[in-house]
Amino acid sequence: MARKKSPEELNSAELEQLLILRRQAEREQRLRRAKVDGRVVTPPIPTNQVGTEDRSDELSLNASSNGKSRRPIWRRLADHALLLLEITAVAALLIIIASLWLTNRQLNQEMAELQAAQGRALALPTATTTPAIGVVLLPGGHPPPVDGRPPQPGEAGGIPAHLLPVINAYVPPPIPTPGPEQARRLEIPSLNGDYPVVQGDGWEELKKGIGQYINSGQPGRPGNIVLSGHNDIYGEPFRYLDRLVPGDEIILSTENQAYSYLVREVRVVEPTEVWVMGPTDHAQLTLISCYPYRVNTRRIVVFADLADFSIAPGKPRLTGYHY
Repeated sequence: MARKKSPEELNSAELEQLLILRRQAEREQRLRRAKVDGRVVTPPIPTNQVGTEDRSDELSLNASSNGKSRRPIWRRLADHALLLLEITAVAALLIIIASLWLTNRQLNQEMAELQAAQGRALALPTATTTPAIGVVLLPGGHPPPVDGRPPQPGEAGGIPAHLLPVINAYVPPPIPTPGPEQARRLEIPSLNGDYPVVQGDGWEELKKGIGQYINSGQPGRPGNIVLSGHNDIYGEPFRYLDRLVPGDEIILSTENQAYSYLVREVRVVEPTEVWVMGPTDHAQLTLISCYPYRVNTRRIVVFADLADFSIAPGKPRLTGYHY
């Protein structure tokens, strides 16, 4: 057997061949490790290209270690186009929502301004004695009439199914003859509210402003004056009743006189708690609206008592309770 030469005994050609063989063995070892790790690598480079194998081997391993290769330019352009389309769709949806909100707000502001303008000149009916409560559901929650169809279960206002026959059969009393002693204007200074008061608390009446339960009390006299209004449509006159606190002033005016009432209590009740509309021995003002805002399954009720004075138009307003 021929003796293996030491590196010092090899000539230049033999040294170059030995170096090529060692590089090829190292490269094959790296490729085997890459396959074991599950990385994708390029096929082995022929031995006649070993002089350039180190650089290409590094590029192949680096690309495979990133887990992906460069995508075609058309695919990248398509991805950018889809992203732009999604952004445009989201922006359009936000614009539509904002437009609907602004339109609703503008309509409510216009309705509130119209009601305030009408409230200064509107003379309305005279009330008679307070009758026994004949309703089974507090006002302000009935859905609008649709082709004469009566209310149905599950509609707005929290109408219980077992009360539908009574509600559908209910016929409100006739509106009284107009007179100078009837309430015609309601002011809530702490809420910057100023609204006309009309007789009746049905759907059509509450379009015009604040509705008085027919034949409830008279301003400034013993008895319970029951007023109701919308909280989310037709000007949203009673949207912020929940901001009132005991001691806040409410001004109720007739054609000739204004009366000051002071808030005693603010309470959230079920729609069937009609006792809040019942007659009282003292002069009381009761405000009713749906609650919560845009949900309307309950009622918010404000109880206010007449102060111990009345207010002549244009005179300063005082404070104080009347018991």
